[in-house]
Amino acid sequence: MTALRRTIAALYRDLGTHGLNAGTAGNVSARTKHGMLITPTGITGADVSPKALVETALDGTYKGRVAPSSEWAMHAAIFRQAPEARVIVHTHSDAATALACLNRPLPPFHYAVLAFGGPDVPIAPYETFGTPELAAAAAHAIAGRTACLLANHGMICHAPTAPAALRTALLLEALCRQYLLALSAGTPRLLTETELEAARDRNATYGQPTAKETP
Repeated sequence: MTALRRTIAALYRDLGTHGLNAGTAGNVSARTKHGMLITPTGITGADVSPKALVETALDGTYKGRVAPSSEWAMHAAIFRQAPEARVIVHTHSDAATALACLNRPLPPFHYAVLAFGGPDVPIAPYETFGTPELAAAAAHAIAGRTACLLANHGMICHAPTAPAALRTALLLEALCRQYLLALSAGTPRLLTETELEAARDRNATYGQPTAKETP
């Protein structure tokens, strides 16, 4: 657990380093045997420490005086819905949040959108932060994907490991930024299902084989 605490604290700091969060925005969690390990509420990346992370059950109960993130229910709902999720990242990154404030999903304007598990990145309808309604909306939107946007709020994604979760968040932010740039110049051309299927096939043989990562 000590190693996992160090890993998740470092991941939360990395979100700030990469410009994906500012101040106390966003949160990070990791699945554990009894629930999850999650960043505390109202803390910045610069202030987070491995010891500060809160062991929280999926029903929100925790021990100690430090309260978990106000978005613990959203993390818990996604852990319940996606058994493959091991690490969850929620950010208020600029481009993803801007697109979410337009109440638009990220469509298949680029083949890299397939990296999130489908032809688009869905958007959950707006619900007040930290509520069961937002948790349910996010879990529904992300089903079958590794990321979704949260209307007028930000984004959330999950992955098997902390490094993979950071890469997923960075890729989503980059693609949202590129899509917004394309929108500012005109109407982006969207890929057809035939083109997406060809990209899926090509992606199956892309890149170098890698060893299994650990959280």
